[in-house]
Amino acid sequence: MKDGNVYWSKQALDEDTTTADILAIGDSWFWYPFPGGSLITHVGRLVAPQGHNILVEGNHGAEAYDYVKGKYKRQVREMLRLFGSTASALFISGGGNDFAGFNDLRPLLNDDCTGASSAAQCFRAGESEGSAEWLMERIFENYATLISRAFFVLPPHAKVFVHCYDYAVPDGRGVFGGAGWLKPALVNARVPPTLHQACVVQLIDHFASVLQQLVASGHGRVVMVDSRGTLGVGDWADEIHPRPAGFRKLAQQCWQPVLAQAGLA
Repeated sequence: MKDGNVYWSKQALDEDTTTADILAIGDSWFWYPFPGGSLITHVGRLVAPQGHNILVEGNHGAEAYDYVKGKYKRQVREMLRLFGSTASALFISGGGNDFAGFNDLRPLLNDDCTGASSAAQCFRAGESEGSAEWLMERIFENYATLISRAFFVLPPHAKVFVHCYDYAVPDGRGVFGGAGWLKPALVNARVPPTLHQACVVQLIDHFASVLQQLVASGHGRVVMVDSRGTLGVGDWADEIHPRPAGFRKLAQQCWQPVLAQAGLA
């Protein structure tokens, strides 16, 4: 499968008798299947004028764990082995599925948040297993492992780009009318409706702080694309996926400046 200069398999590269110099490992933000494309499709258009091709691994629903210890570990290792030494950059999209979904989000929330007056009061306190702090530490460890493996094979000039999604709207919308990934857990935990959006903001900001830690420890080779606050309510197709126009907005407003600074766009 391919779209322009973005390839979702080595076979597609081989059929075009070409190779890839930008590697991408991602979740549905890199694999969104609907007409209009995903984030990586629009990012691909930004780097195309410079002659870059992108090879993508991962899949819908991928968690950060999956890239280093789970279901996509082998594919990621093989991509780095085959293309890492000549890569110009690595793009990573992951972490959102670690806390989006009833079974992931509900355990982070207190049993009954009826009396909460702030988002912070809705989340389990401390660093014990199952808390938000504990989960973010696991995400950090998986990202750090993935980036370390990449640095082992990437050329010294190649940078790793990570992004922090945006403030999704917890309105209960899923794909094709299914249940959403955020509102059901918030409702079950009896979070006051006035705090639903604030809880999402707190999670995304916490995740962004994880990525900022990776930037700080990346010796100038890790770049965070801060996309928070870019999308409006109408830019979302459902609770966790922007519309194609939303993905395009993120690419043009958030990714383009940092890619240009790195000489990739």
